[in-house]
Amino acid sequence: MSHRKLHATATPRQDTALTRVGRSSPHGPACDDAGISPAYANPPLVRASTVLAGSLREWRERAALPTRDKPAAAYGRFGTPTTQAFESAMAELESAHRALCFPSGLAACTISLLALAPPGSHVLITASVYWPVREFAEETLTQLGCTVEFFNEIDADGIAARLRPDTSVVYLESPGSLTFEVCDVDHIAARCHAAGVRVVMDNTWATPVLFRPLEHGVDVSVQSATKYICGHSDCILGVAACNEETWRAVATMATRFGQTASPDDLYQGLRGLRTLGVRMRQHGASAVTLAHWLAARPEVMHVFSPVMPGHPGHAEWKRLYDGASGVFSFVLKPVPEAVLARFFDSLRAFGIGLSWGGFESLVVPVPSGRTLAMQQVQGGGQLVRIAAGLEAIEDLVEDLRQALDSMIDVSSLALSAQVA
Repeated sequence: MSHRKLHATATPRQDTALTRVGRSSPHGPACDDAGISPAYANPPLVRASTVLAGSLREWRERAALPTRDKPAAAYGRFGTPTTQAFESAMAELESAHRALCFPSGLAACTISLLALAPPGSHVLITASVYWPVREFAEETLTQLGCTVEFFNEIDADGIAARLRPDTSVVYLESPGSLTFEVCDVDHIAARCHAAGVRVVMDNTWATPVLFRPLEHGVDVSVQSATKYICGHSDCILGVAACNEETWRAVATMATRFGQTASPDDLYQGLRGLRTLGVRMRQHGASAVTLAHWLAARPEVMHVFSPVMPGHPGHAEWKRLYDGASGVFSFVLKPVPEAVLARFFDSLRAFGIGLSWGGFESLVVPVPSGRTLAMQQVQGGGQLVRIAAGLEAIEDLVEDLRQALDSMIDVSSLALSAQVA
């Protein structure tokens, strides 16, 4: 920790906390020859597999520790000081008991489900869930004897009506993948807990900058730190922040499945946290501008974003969240493939690619079968997920404008050829 500490009774505001979390090693930095303990602005990057003991007694003390508690100094798979720095940072930001890192966001999601859904239990999962999680539930949880049920409801009463005596977990993703419905999270969690059911929520869209699920009753908050937390499109990382009641179950399952994360990626995650607040503000501001701009374009049938009045869960978003992130989607009116290709191929500021949360803006066409909410949109059309990066908003608007205009141009040429 810096020698210039905040007053012990002060509670730092979020942007200040982001610059400080994870900087205190649980074991303290080593002293130099003069007995002075150095302070680092960034925790040192520690790469290690083997950790040496200084004596037989020390070795036996380490060996006696339960592996599920991820002892600090036993073996690299249980973590290094870099692991501990990132996990402590995320636990603090998420108001969690403890946090666990994973090699990907998907690993954080699947291990959390495995830990809390015993074989034979009933699991409720939002229908708008991240597609690989849906496949895991349908193809793996069911093989373990779980009954998996998907739901479209975003309100507490609707979900409570689906609870059964054998329900173990309700899995939320709010806002939902691809169409971004927002759940009534706190009331859902209260109804689930009254029935003895755990709640897991994917918080990747918001990050703890915009929403802290555990403060609203969620038991485990999972995130793909690959996205906004790392923020530079150069590493893959996941995290699960747990309350005290779920921590041991998730930690034990992670240990049994050999889950660990690269110290290099964890270091990148710590680096990303320092600028997370300012980046999220620009991502969000740009996304709000683009969503409203696209909604006014004649080529666009529908915009899926919680910032839009009338969007499912818009009122809950305003009540629960501290702003918008940079990801939403829209539907282009049905056009021939050649016309659709003209739109994507004309883009210059936007790349075409998966993931999001980095500095660059991205679009990706989404297969219609990947989302049930597309049934709301009559007449088909192409669903496009858009991630607003950190470019100037004027350049992003202009890029979309020229790409949409190019669709009109190629359509006119095709019509002229038919007439001729």
